[in-house]
Amino acid sequence: MKIGVTSQNFRTITSHAGKTRRFLIFTPSEGGGFQESERWDLPKDLSMHEFRGDRHPLDELDALITGGAGRDFVRRMQERGVRVIATSESDPRRAVGAVLAGRSLPPPAPHGHEVPGPFRSPF
Repeated sequence: MKIGVTSQNFRTITSHAGKTRRFLIFTPSEGGGFQESERWDLPKDLSMHEFRGDRHPLDELDALITGGAGRDFVRRMQERGVRVIATSESDPRRAVGAVLAGRSLPPPAPHGHEVPGPFRSPF
């Protein structure tokens, strides 16, 4: 299982998932924990806003946690088998821990084209 987090600064959860190019990737570890396993810094043409190909690195994810995402982004990711979880939580580790534990995250801050929360964990 892989959980991605949109993080343009590699420290906090950021919004505008369709334009994001930087992601923290977390994987569960033995004993019920998890670890940051990768950091992705994708080229501009691989932001989902720009991408029109078949295979994308985000296809490897089971879930993507973000500060906000438009309906089109959510639909495109669902078609790729990736669950999008939008939240106002800013701490990546706290958000991933909540998702893995099956706890709900606080809904995202309102923004014109984003999907309203709250979202339940897919796990």
